[in-house]
Amino acid sequence: MSVSPPDMAVREELDREYSPSLCARDAAATLARYAADSAEARRGLDCRPDIPYGPSPDERLHLFPPPRPDAPLLVFVHGGHWQESSKEDACFAAPAMVEAGAGYVALGYGLAPRRRLGEMVASVRRGLHWVREHAAEFGGCADAVHVAGSSAGAHLAAMAIAEVRVLADPRPPAEVAGAYLLSGVYDLEPIRRCYVNDALGLDDGAAADLSPVRWLPLRAGEVLVARGEAETRAYARQHALMVMALRAAGQRAADLVAPGRDHFELPLDLGVPGTPLGREVLRRMGLHGRRGT
Repeated sequence: MSVSPPDMAVREELDREYSPSLCARDAAATLARYAADSAEARRGLDCRPDIPYGPSPDERLHLFPPPRPDAPLLVFVHGGHWQESSKEDACFAAPAMVEAGAGYVALGYGLAPRRRLGEMVASVRRGLHWVREHAAEFGGCADAVHVAGSSAGAHLAAMAIAEVRVLADPRPPAEVAGAYLLSGVYDLEPIRRCYVNDALGLDDGAAADLSPVRWLPLRAGEVLVARGEAETRAYARQHALMVMALRAAGQRAADLVAPGRDHFELPLDLGVPGTPLGREVLRRMGLHGRRGT
């Protein structure tokens, strides 16, 4: 079926707006830093790699235990438009979090087009349940499990702790002490109409059902919605929409726009106390001013 010129123009605009590298300082260099810093974290810290948390081969996590018992834990869900990156590139924040006194988990969930989006959501939910259930075994506190996600990972993290009734998963949503949603996509309708959907294959029903703005409030004691200052207009709109929707649902949601940071740089601030994002996350995790021992 041919595409009309107006529809093509909309598609081209959405393709640009959902290309966050257009506003980034140097996306390729930042992604390379993710990989290098993550590899160094696995070499330099106590890392328990590739722990299975579910039946799928994609359901594996890298675990960095905390330096002290009964500590908070941060589970990180990586981005990549649901079709790129992996837990291998998502360990970069482990050194800062462990130094601050927390445990850190880089969660894998598999990628499109091999996995459907609903399957990814179910995997992240399963992973959060696993971390809560096993937290005490590696020095964590089940009631102090926090989740952070960047870009597509922010979407998956939000869906995993939302009261979603459309997943073929009998388990209830995971419940976390805090959720930190970075540069996320919370309404998937524009994604359905741009190049990202070539791998996802969402129809209009799935795009609506898997949009976390439809399933609020979230099961989180604390919610922080953050983005970089240098984002496309589409990502800025998604950010504002989620903050507004959370507050309309009666949930307190902090709103952070990090000065001088772009879509890819922002996650590097997780756990770094001298940054706006790091400071806010550490405070909400009860780690303000603390270091591991």
